[in-house]
Amino acid sequence: MAKVDRMSLSNNAMPEPESEPVHEALGQSDIFLAFQERLSRAAKVDRPILLVGERGTGKELAASRIHYLSPRWKEPFVTLNCATLSPTLIESELFGHEAGAFTGARGRRTGRFEAAHGGTLFLDELGAVPLEAQEKILRVVEYGTFERVGASQPVHVDVRIVGATNSDLPTLAAQGRFKQDLLDRLSFEVLFLPPLRERREDIMFLAQHFAVRMAAELGRAGSPEFSEGAVAALENYSWPGNVRELKNVVERAVYRSEEENVSEIAFDPFESPFAPAAEVPEAPTVSESGTPPAPAARPFKETVEELERSLIRDALVRANYNQKKAAALLGLTYDQYRGYYRKYMNQER
Repeated sequence: MAKVDRMSLSNNAMPEPESEPVHEALGQSDIFLAFQERLSRAAKVDRPILLVGERGTGKELAASRIHYLSPRWKEPFVTLNCATLSPTLIESELFGHEAGAFTGARGRRTGRFEAAHGGTLFLDELGAVPLEAQEKILRVVEYGTFERVGASQPVHVDVRIVGATNSDLPTLAAQGRFKQDLLDRLSFEVLFLPPLRERREDIMFLAQHFAVRMAAELGRAGSPEFSEGAVAALENYSWPGNVRELKNVVERAVYRSEEENVSEIAFDPFESPFAPAAEVPEAPTVSESGTPPAPAARPFKETVEELERSLIRDALVRANYNQKKAAALLGLTYDQYRGYYRKYMNQER
């Protein structure tokens, strides 16, 4: 692999129009830099790209970098989250419609494909697109043409598609829920965004960045400092929400801190001794035969394991990630706690 300038890459060295905001892609870990290098190479080849990653890993940010690093960077970058639309509306959003095409269609509407002509169309949550719309997308990819809803004349466009998903599209295709032909055409290159738990060198790098920006927004001078306990908490958390969750947690910690030092980290903003208790479901009524209806209960073992996992995780957070203190909070020996930790918490890493 060619040597990469870590700081120039992490601080976003790309040509952009002055009217566009600076898109941040921050990190210094080897896995992050390797991903950015693959992205940069793929961006310059005018073919579809598929981004695969967990929520909060920055798929739209990666798509915008692909666009601005490509020869199309002066043209439109148009986005659409396919999961936010009903199956009846997604075709209108993608391809537009003519007046009277359906109830409420009072005039012609330009779809996202037309709006992205010459540039890039980012389709997020691609797995949510209905099969009928997938067929039309495939036609655009193959021939560059489509028809607006309610029209018969073809519209010609030149659009590069970048798709994104956190679903297993090959499995969906095998199940007949995603068109294999479309998957083949969109996956010229597939880029897997690394989750934050695999980029632990970047956690404090990102945390400091978010902390400085939040302090500036609050009108505070200087750079916030994280206590040793706060650093340990941030670095040992599993980050299921990835960079988006890290940003929220750090901004909340800086906001709640009245000093420059940040020592308290609240991963769950709803955690409080005053939180209302969960409602207890009413007891099932007895039928005329004297037999209560079968409860829709989850399996006993699954319920117990979920409770144990929650207790282990909550005690760890309350003990500021000191496992011996967490064990004491639960009335367990350290060895007993370690056994539960290995059983449950290692699964989240």
